[in-house]
Amino acid sequence: MSTIPEEAQLQNGVIPEPEPGPDQITTSQLEPNIEQPKPEAEEKPEPETEARAADHKPDQHRETSIQSNEEQSRETSIQLNAVDDVPTSGQTTRPELRKDEGSRTFTMRELLNELKSDEGDESLQDSAVSPYSQESTPQQHVENDPAMDLINSVTGSDEEGRSRQRVLAFAARKYSSAIERNPEDYDALYNWALVLQESADIVSTDSTTPSKDALLEEACKKYDEATRLCPTLHDAFYNWAIAISDRAKMRGRTKEAEDLWKQATKNYEKAIQLNWNSPQALNNWGLALQELSGIVPAREKQTIVKTAISKFRAAIRLQFDFHRAIYNLGTVLYGLAEDTLRTGGSGNTKELSPSELYSQSAMYIAFAHALKPSYSVYSSALGVVRSMLPLPHLKLGYLTAPPVGNLLAPHSDWKQSEFSLNHEKLQQVNKSEQNQISQSLSGRSGDMNSDKKTIKVNIPDIVSVSACADLTLPPGAGLCIDTIHGPIFLVAESWEYLDGWLDAIRLLYTVYARGKSDVLAGIITG
Repeated sequence: MSTIPEEAQLQNGVIPEPEPGPDQITTSQLEPNIEQPKPEAEEKPEPETEARAADHKPDQHRETSIQSNEEQSRETSIQLNAVDDVPTSGQTTRPELRKDEGSRTFTMRELLNELKSDEGDESLQDSAVSPYSQESTPQQHVENDPAMDLINSVTGSDEEGRSRQRVLAFAARKYSSAIERNPEDYDALYNWALVLQESADIVSTDSTTPSKDALLEEACKKYDEATRLCPTLHDAFYNWAIAISDRAKMRGRTKEAEDLWKQATKNYEKAIQLNWNSPQALNNWGLALQELSGIVPAREKQTIVKTAISKFRAAIRLQFDFHRAIYNLGTVLYGLAEDTLRTGGSGNTKELSPSELYSQSAMYIAFAHALKPSYSVYSSALGVVRSMLPLPHLKLGYLTAPPVGNLLAPHSDWKQSEFSLNHEKLQQVNKSEQNQISQSLSGRSGDMNSDKKTIKVNIPDIVSVSACADLTLPPGAGLCIDTIHGPIFLVAESWEYLDGWLDAIRLLYTVYARGKSDVLAGIITG
């Protein structure tokens, strides 16, 4: 499939994040989590985000808990962790900006390396020495700056942290001096905000001198000023949203947290408006919405959750192997299934049933695990939801299909029939095969016999998959699967169902293209 990249790469220079450590994972429950400034979190099927656009920590997790009802009389409490999409060091890239007074925006990795070079080996060993220590005017400005006071009061918990903070303190003085010389230097303001945000990551949550929240608040002020001076600074909006999200997380499920999450979503929206091609920002936006949905009144929750789903889907469609967004989509669907089951749904027949939502949730988590089998977060979540798959298949559902070999048949000749999707193919299920599926589900073996009178698409034969609208198709949500043998047209009963089929086929091909089909086969047949 030509539209799928050969290698999994994060957009905007984001570096893939390391897998979360055991201490970050809670396996007692599966729950969707939001990943904004930091990379993975685990709870009920939870969302995931990556590194922040300038300097965020890789694979940090946030936890949310959800209860999974496995269509049996007993309930299992599970927790899925969401994966954040925060730029890890070295993630920010954007068009070159004006270089006021010789400054420019850096990714955090570039910034630290640049500062180490500027400062020199000796100055790194002695934080009291810097190129600006002899400048009376800039130094006086620095000393009177509340943000500088906060930076100077930060100390690392170990030698590595102290060394890193010395570099950050040097950077703060550098950017403070740049602002003293040119108050409209938005590059310096942006980089200074990154320094404050990075320093906040060094400070423990329970620290009082200075507090993490105070550093993040100052970072937000710098981002605000930088974006006021340069309204097209999309990285600043992105990292600003991450800083706001970090502040929201400290406030639990309070009204103040709700207001902060709303601010974060607005900043992610602005970042996407300025740079639409950013799956990380879309993923983090979805996570922020998911967090917000847990605080707002119940009447507002479902709308926000559905918006979060749309953001995760948009992220995946920009980057099909973006396993964090795939996993997060699974967690948010799991949470929606729980809510729908608890409330009885809206009664709208076109909305997905709880069993379909659980099945879709399990499917996305299976794809995330297949793409990244080393992530213990994914394997733990899969252990909870695997039984919700229509084993030994990934997906079963109904599509309207034309008679085999007659794509232009009259609409009255098109019939709705069941289709199955496994790690090898999409196939129309005839009546005799339905009995074989029932036998497989009951534990008896037996492969489906191929039938020339049924539609079958082998995954390696796929060229592209897309939604389509054509007068030759019956009314409904059209699906076109272009193969090396020619196109195949199908129609889903609603656009909601079509989204599930599109994602399933595209992600299945992505797993095949990445050489991970054996992992997926083990999930559904093992």
